[in-house]
Amino acid sequence: MIDPDFNRVAREFARLMARDGHVVVSGGTVKGTMGVLAEELASCGGSHVGIIPRFMEPVLARGLSEVIWTDTMAERKTLMREGADAVVALPGGIGTLDEFIETMTLRKLERYMGELYVLNIKGFYEPFRQLLDYYVSTGMLDAESRALVQFVPDAETLAGLLGRKEKI
Repeated sequence: MIDPDFNRVAREFARLMARDGHVVVSGGTVKGTMGVLAEELASCGGSHVGIIPRFMEPVLARGLSEVIWTDTMAERKTLMREGADAVVALPGGIGTLDEFIETMTLRKLERYMGELYVLNIKGFYEPFRQLLDYYVSTGMLDAESRALVQFVPDAETLAGLLGRKEKI
């Protein structure tokens, strides 16, 4: 069972993104905190684009502002990054970690230029932070690349870092 605090923070993050005029792009399913995020964005009128492979249609979240269908997971990840000013990892499963690490790699290679944030609720991502620091200590990752990832303690702080979008 998912820690209720992770779901609470996903809801809070959704409300803050809607309040600040951000378009949220996600994998668009009902699974885990992604599903909670989708549900909350729909309930508070937030803009939410779901990018999902056709084979995952049975777990499509309802209430998305837009659905973009893909044929593969790789295509999904590419489209999720396209035009994104920032990538945020909420507590999530192995797919979230996969997407985030790939994006971090692309940021290091200057193939993605947005910001990288990890919402580290209740220390969920402490092992990941420690792994990155370990990579630096062993020389497998340079300190500049490690500094690309910002670990944030709560949704309100993250919203402040993301700022507000002008609503037209």
